[in-house]
Amino acid sequence: MRIIVTGGAIIQDQAGRILMQRRSDYGDWGLPGGAMEPGETIEETMKREVLEETGLVVQSHELMGVYSGPKMQYTYPDGNEVVFVMFIFKAEAKLQGRLSDNGIRLLFRDLHQESLQLEFKSMDEIEQLPISSVQRPVFEDLKQRQIAILRS
Repeated sequence: MRIIVTGGAIIQDQAGRILMQRRSDYGDWGLPGGAMEPGETIEETMKREVLEETGLVVQSHELMGVYSGPKMQYTYPDGNEVVFVMFIFKAEAKLQGRLSDNGIRLLFRDLHQESLQLEFKSMDEIEQLPISSVQRPVFEDLKQRQIAILRS
């Protein structure tokens, strides 16, 4: 079992909705983000992944929480088993001119085809989505407003 360090971003619109990504690798919804590459800082990882998956440039960010432990074990559809250590940041990016007419869908052509959909969702809407099991604790904490730096 491999350990994968990831950086993810909570990006909110003016209405307080959270940018959600439906991923092509396993079809579930979650926050934009991904795995650290050798030599990167965790902030660089988060910024690179957000840019690759959404086209957004992170302008400012703040560490919200670090998630590790048994809840972070995951088995991909191909049977590959991993354990994530997730660094979750609250991030801000310029959204002006990047949203569809309804203000919900992010306009982005994903050249790597990692993102099937990019939409801003309210917490009530997020609760109804199929969320990646390793990201579920993040949304539970957001709902309860109990994000602390270290979570297990």
